[in-house]
Amino acid sequence: MSARLGRPAGAVARWFTSPVPLGRIAAFRTLVYLFVAADLVVFTPWVRLHADVPGTLYQPLLIGRLLPLPTPGWLLTTVLFWVLLAAALLAATGRAPRLLGWLVFALYLEWMLVAMSYGKVDHDRFDLLVALAVLPTVGAARHGDTTRSEKAGWALRCTQLAVVATYFLSSWAKFRFGGLEWLTGATMARAVLRRGTELVEWSTHVPHLLVVVQFLIVAFELTTPIVFLLRGRWYYLHVTLMYAFHLMVFAAVTISFVPHLIAMTSFLPLERVRPVRWAARLLRGRTAPPLAE
Repeated sequence: MSARLGRPAGAVARWFTSPVPLGRIAAFRTLVYLFVAADLVVFTPWVRLHADVPGTLYQPLLIGRLLPLPTPGWLLTTVLFWVLLAAALLAATGRAPRLLGWLVFALYLEWMLVAMSYGKVDHDRFDLLVALAVLPTVGAARHGDTTRSEKAGWALRCTQLAVVATYFLSSWAKFRFGGLEWLTGATMARAVLRRGTELVEWSTHVPHLLVVVQFLIVAFELTTPIVFLLRGRWYYLHVTLMYAFHLMVFAAVTISFVPHLIAMTSFLPLERVRPVRWAARLLRGRTAPPLAE
């Protein structure tokens, strides 16, 4: 009996730690840390403005209430910004992956607490935070390295599960706060009227079309776990559909999920991305002597 019980557990463990090339982690790590740096200066620079907001408006999230974290002020937000920016850029190089990785995770978590403790919480940051938490556990990894690692597989699997959970829990939140009316009501109609683009303005004049879209959105989110059952071209087709879904959302109502899209690259064979080798080839091509006439 114990042997039978041990087989499923062993299969789950093997699935969780299915080895992947270290080069995939190296590319994923570089992409994630470069996004963190870009996030500070492009997507969430407004977080620094919270230093000018009265402290009474600071309502920390649960983790901010459990930890003795200070109320954001000018000194905290300024130091946090510059130290995190420097640490993320250094971590993107692959140097000191554990030390810099844990530092970036801790600082970015605090950056998100400062950002989301004033009434608005973006759910597209969850899987990125999971990626930042697991990347330091892998250790050293070089671009293009084909050595397969169970640690690398575990880190990517955790990120993939967080990506799928983001979709699945998004549907749960829709039912929790909106009930069945989220499906049958005017949810998408309000979104299109408030921030819809010219590409979708016509949809408000087609009876029941946007209600059908609402059902399709929830169906898509609830079925995302099937990506773990697919192989080969069907697997990549599903991942492509996930990206296409967000492209359509952005084209329709200009809502982007960039952190989530970065985390979704954990499903891709990033070991084929070798920027150092590509740059070396480019430089060699430019410095090559001209052909004799």
